[in-house]
Amino acid sequence: MTEHTSLGSAVRQAGFIVLAVIVAPALGLWLTGGDPTAFLRFPPRPLEAAPGSFTPPVFAVYLLAIVAVLGPFIVRVLRSSPDPQVGAAQAPRRRYPRWGWWGVGLLAVSWLIAWVPIPGLEEARRLSFTPLWVGYTIAISAWVAARGGRCLLLEAPKRFLALFPASAVFWYLFEYLNQFTGNWIYAGTGVADGEALNWFLRSALPFSTVLPAVLVTRDWFATWPRLSAGLDHFAPIRPVRPRRVALIAWVAGFSGLAAVAVWPTALYSLLWTAPPLLMVAGQALAGERQVFSTVARGDWRGPWLAVMAALFCGLCWELWNVFSLARWTYHIPHAQVLHVFEMPLLGYAGYLPFGITCVVAAQLLTGQSPGLEKR
Repeated sequence: MTEHTSLGSAVRQAGFIVLAVIVAPALGLWLTGGDPTAFLRFPPRPLEAAPGSFTPPVFAVYLLAIVAVLGPFIVRVLRSSPDPQVGAAQAPRRRYPRWGWWGVGLLAVSWLIAWVPIPGLEEARRLSFTPLWVGYTIAISAWVAARGGRCLLLEAPKRFLALFPASAVFWYLFEYLNQFTGNWIYAGTGVADGEALNWFLRSALPFSTVLPAVLVTRDWFATWPRLSAGLDHFAPIRPVRPRRVALIAWVAGFSGLAAVAVWPTALYSLLWTAPPLLMVAGQALAGERQVFSTVARGDWRGPWLAVMAALFCGLCWELWNVFSLARWTYHIPHAQVLHVFEMPLLGYAGYLPFGITCVVAAQLLTGQSPGLEKR
């Protein structure tokens, strides 16, 4: 948040966004004669899985769109040399902190329990996701500190801890949206239908690790200037009428979420692209600093590192999901092919806008910095 943005304003804006995310698909369904009350339940879960299929022309269009968006950034990074002053501005490197090894140990033990079917530890296997990601978050935070980066755990421990409950609320919104699309289904949770409290305890804790993982990974990547070389001066975007553009973007985001409920098989990808559009546009309309504020002067490092952090975490999520007892499967229309772990290849594209969504959500819910500037 900027210094002119009060905590109350951020809370109101976060509440408005949550309301918009809930209302938009329900409104779309109601306007087309559907019954939105069937989706207003806890725990949120799909009525049925989406039809996983492979449609070559649609697959090709998706692939070309992804390449068209990412290609210029990748080429720019590969052809550029990192700014030596970026690395010089970091604090001196230090030895890996002792407390970080506790995170490494927790990650290693949890990974072992998650994958190895040890007799008598079935319940521990189902619950291993949370300590695994807590260990990851601690270990990566220690690495950030060792590399002289801005370690949120040390600099602002209260805000760091606030990410966990905020993350649970945040991810439940995606579980709500997934009811309309049915793109992922959980299995092996050991929770029967109707056990809402038990489901909450088994899901809220794992969901609480999403935002911390993505944010600390973003800060970790920021300590490697090579990963965003050349993006500090790249393709500035300065709309002539920024408020009008923001209003159009907000309407597009809201309409996209409404359309997801009407045509889920065709427009399921809007589940990932519409929320960040809605959220960033809302911030712009409120006159607040947001993750794309630096783009006006051509600095794309903040959005790029957020995108790459979510993609990296996505690969880890899918890796650790493979042999877990409590796991999920994907059902992707038109692109159910070329799996990397459980996820179809093009499904990883959803992690790209998700990184932006994570940074914006952390900013609104806990007051985290939207970019790389000093917190």
